[in-house]
Amino acid sequence: MTDGTTHYTRPDVAAFLAFLNAQEGPKMEDLPADGAREMFRAMTQMADSPRGDIAKVEDRVIPGPAGEIRVRIYDNRPDRGSGPVLVFFHGGGWVIGDLDTHDAYCAEAARSLDMPVVAVDYRLAPEHPFPAAPEDCEAAARWVADNIPCTGLVLAGESAGGNLTIVTALALRDNPASKPVIAIHPIYPAVTTSNDWQSYRDFGEGHLLTESSMTWFSGHYAPDPADRRAAPLDFPAEGMPPTLLVTAGLDPLRDQGRAYAAKLIEAGVPTTYREARGTIHGFINLSQGIPSAKDDIRGALTVLKAIVTEAGA
Repeated sequence: MTDGTTHYTRPDVAAFLAFLNAQEGPKMEDLPADGAREMFRAMTQMADSPRGDIAKVEDRVIPGPAGEIRVRIYDNRPDRGSGPVLVFFHGGGWVIGDLDTHDAYCAEAARSLDMPVVAVDYRLAPEHPFPAAPEDCEAAARWVADNIPCTGLVLAGESAGGNLTIVTALALRDNPASKPVIAIHPIYPAVTTSNDWQSYRDFGEGHLLTESSMTWFSGHYAPDPADRRAAPLDFPAEGMPPTLLVTAGLDPLRDQGRAYAAKLIEAGVPTTYREARGTIHGFINLSQGIPSAKDDIRGALTVLKAIVTEAGA
């Protein structure tokens, strides 16, 4: 089916959007940050799948540049020897989201990839505006390299976390950690402060992530467009690790994600690009509300596992 234009929309996505857009009451961007965080937690509790069985889930605190950072470690084989470890950065516009909102995805990644996953609860705006989040994520990646038995790091994250995946990889490219970054997996990442994209115009209303909510996120986060941590699309990508970049077909951020994949390819970076056709931003933690998202998650993790295997770490 279509969404009223020529853009294909999956039936389960159309049903989810119809339900979401029929809800009365304030929008997320009408609330203070704490209220928006509660709304996001409630949505993921309703729309995401349960965590499922996994052998080990451990909450810890680690040192950060401005105090302790909470992390959650997942592993389906607690007796595992040294090998690759995935470091995950959640989405939520650098303002919302936490360890619980992406809990099910991290458990699935640990099972599917057969590797430990360390989810990072970085500082959020507006209490901690730019560049607090990338500072915490870089520190957490370095801590994992030093303190978790591993042969290499895989960095992954979605939306704002996709941005943090890329900018952490850039930081570790230029000033390496004690273990190499062997692959990255940005999922519908934000890679520029510019909104001059056709996908913004096509999907900026009625597709979960809206133009007004993006303005709200940016106002709280206050990124500096001249800093590569805010706009990696505008800075060189040579020497980045092998990359699996995923976008969603009905996402305002789709076109900037496509542009960053092209930038990586032009820079000679081994790059795999997948577009989840007919679905929306945020699908990785909406897999109960949008059942087809399970196939998108499974397919991307299968490819990521092959990339990590090829890296040989």
